[in-house]
Amino acid sequence: MAESSKTSDLPYYTSAEGRPIADPTSSLVLRGTHNRLRGGLSLLEDTALIETLAHFPRERIPERAVHSKAAGAWGEFEVTHDISDITSCDFLTGVGKKTPVLARISTVAGEKGASDTLRDIRGFAIKIFTEYGNQDFVFNDLPVFFIRDPIKFPSLNRSHKKHPQTNVPDATMFWDYHNNNQEGTHALMQVFGGRGVPKTLRHVSAFGVHTYKLGKPEDGTFKYVKWNFVPDLGHENLSEADATRLAGEDPDYHVRDMFNSIAAGNFPSWTLNIQVMDPADAETVPYDIFDDTMTWPHADYPLQPIGKLTLNRNPDNYFQDIEQAAFSPSNMVPGIGPSADIMLQARMFSYPDAARYRVGPNYQQLPCNKARSVVYAPFQRDGPGRIDGNYGGDPDYVRSSFRPVQKKFPNTDVSFNQWSGKVENYSSEVTDADFEQPRKLWDLFLKEKADDEFVHNVSGHLSGAIKPVQDRAVEVWGKVHEDIGRRIRKELDENPKKKDADPNHLWTPQSQGS
Repeated sequence: MAESSKTSDLPYYTSAEGRPIADPTSSLVLRGTHNRLRGGLSLLEDTALIETLAHFPRERIPERAVHSKAAGAWGEFEVTHDISDITSCDFLTGVGKKTPVLARISTVAGEKGASDTLRDIRGFAIKIFTEYGNQDFVFNDLPVFFIRDPIKFPSLNRSHKKHPQTNVPDATMFWDYHNNNQEGTHALMQVFGGRGVPKTLRHVSAFGVHTYKLGKPEDGTFKYVKWNFVPDLGHENLSEADATRLAGEDPDYHVRDMFNSIAAGNFPSWTLNIQVMDPADAETVPYDIFDDTMTWPHADYPLQPIGKLTLNRNPDNYFQDIEQAAFSPSNMVPGIGPSADIMLQARMFSYPDAARYRVGPNYQQLPCNKARSVVYAPFQRDGPGRIDGNYGGDPDYVRSSFRPVQKKFPNTDVSFNQWSGKVENYSSEVTDADFEQPRKLWDLFLKEKADDEFVHNVSGHLSGAIKPVQDRAVEVWGKVHEDIGRRIRKELDENPKKKDADPNHLWTPQSQGS
């Protein structure tokens, strides 16, 4: 009797509509009279077969154009330091306050099947489920980015991916792009330095890159800030040799390590720091604070710890929790706001637009994306996959006299700047200022004895490009410091690499800038 009771608790197979299925391996067929032959004719009335086959090719949603390969986990953010003098942002006020989060750490250029340990940027996206909406941080493991003109974003990413003809990564294409878009030199130094291949994802930093506003909507005060999650395990990296070995032995090395560490109770954690700048300083510092290719010196704007991120629970199902997750820098809660960084402004459109295409227009209703706060947006209705009741019979227009609403927050935005100017076509120019911070980073490489590794990493990748592109790249690196160009040239000459066939045949690149 006890055994029967236990059996009754077990699930049984059904169709997607719930009809019980006795044997999911059997198909309804018209068979001939020769029993020794296994042939037969399938029938359209075999709903189980048709349902199973029809669902299979629809199991995949479009792969992300970038950031395809990733690990993910659930966790919490805890406030550790009081910053109520700067902001009234709810999830950042009250030492000891904890808020649930979902995080996703990814490579950028590689597809879903690419190796984890290839030299690349790592994306670090965090969704914080606050009491007043979702706060998304969509960060990178580099403190700077490659471009500051948003229209270049697709070109940048294509140059880091596969050649349109050969369908393999192409060093000539990669370096030709950067030779002619030299504002990315600072970011290239970061990628080809130690940060390019972290030991594990538990050793990855996360930088906001852009300048943000942090303040008090109720009185209009704000500060400019930069965000930085620092791994509590410290920064550790893989050598080029170990990264290459692991790429062949275990392409999923980083994803596997993250999952196994959390499963074993070794929860990775990061300290959230901010750099704080008074708005008045923005007019006097010798760099553009809205330029995401530049950093703020720590000596002038030191890191201030404010909280701790801990990842402590693996996804129940990767596709459900992580693959369908959608993060956007446009998701900001009261107290946090965007600056005039035009790259940030463009990303605020691009990311949710990608989610609507990839997951669907109602992606915010999925459990991994759904806000855990009150959501009432009856002016956004219908669409495929609507699962939240669709606001019933409430008016689907604003300011209805039949559905009174309260004005809970008269002002939810951090103070806006006042602007006066003119609309014009604009593309930033590369000047010597773009090489000043890379020059200081080179001095740091020398001080930390990381210069040999950097030169070796750049030379090894650049050696796959054709000679004219190599020569131009050496010239560009010479703008940072003449020793860099000289040492890269020396390694290229001493260690020539067999080139892939040039898909452009008699390709003669032309210089497009100084």
